[in-house]
Amino acid sequence: MSSGLLSSSGSVCLPTGAAILGVTAVAALFLAQRVVWAGSPRRLRTIPPAEERVLILGASSGLGRTIAKRYAARGARVCVVARRADRLSQLADECGAHCIWESADFADVGAMVRLRDKLLAEWGGLDSLYVCAGVSAVQPVMALAGVGSGDDGDATSSGIQNAVDTAARATRGNVYGPLIAALAFIPALTRTSAAPSILLVSSLAAVVPAPTRALYAATKASSLLLYQSLAIEHPDIVFASVLPATMEGDFRASAVDADTATRAAGPNRRGLKLDYVVERCVEAMDRETRGSLVVPWFPYAVAHHLYYLWPSVIERQARKKYDFGA
Repeated sequence: MSSGLLSSSGSVCLPTGAAILGVTAVAALFLAQRVVWAGSPRRLRTIPPAEERVLILGASSGLGRTIAKRYAARGARVCVVARRADRLSQLADECGAHCIWESADFADVGAMVRLRDKLLAEWGGLDSLYVCAGVSAVQPVMALAGVGSGDDGDATSSGIQNAVDTAARATRGNVYGPLIAALAFIPALTRTSAAPSILLVSSLAAVVPAPTRALYAATKASSLLLYQSLAIEHPDIVFASVLPATMEGDFRASAVDADTATRAAGPNRRGLKLDYVVERCVEAMDRETRGSLVVPWFPYAVAHHLYYLWPSVIERQARKKYDFGA
């Protein structure tokens, strides 16, 4: 039985004409999307920037913090939410009088309901919801069960339980949090905004597999599909998902499976610049872009589709990128 580009005899098969045509078609579609984006931001004509009411979940650092500053500079009313009150207070001071903050866990049902009620009372509604919060995971799955690379021993009961417990923490941050946010705010957005929009900050890992990122990828893929399905169920709301490649910052320190070396490694300085990703996010909101936006779209959007046509190439490149030896 053949697998990927291997024939039944074990020889490597070259990509078919259909595969090449498929990749070319994908590239053409993305180019066409960029042409469409060249139009004027329709949403700004409906909701002037100074009248927009923006909620940002996960705003104490990184992308969410930078998005908050961008909207505050436009004169929007901004509510920033995260668990670290000291950082939020400082951010609110930097953003100015139109920024309010709330220390809360977006995976806490009661906290999100109280936040919704507060915004309805103070703002009378909501126009834009950014779901930026989440957690990382950076270990190979078998390592979570105590089985190292090259070790062919079986995982113990306690090792498997540790892996399950770690997966539960990743699920709480990357699946339950986005689910609770959607349940709490979709009706209010629909009822109170002339142009309701939700943007989920997902990850390239949700659509392109990578070693040492299995838990992260699985949970991010889950919330991505959740929001894609919600977009079908709630067509009056514009749902966008931004899927960036690795960004600069200290996001890895939030990993639910971080070891001492990961925590001590310091911020990643080689990833995408936050301002670049923020520009893509805000642009997607302003232009009412529906669906998923891979950032940068080349080569990663092509890589996502190429995986289904030529998986061995993507797998090999992923192992090389992460310096992973099975």
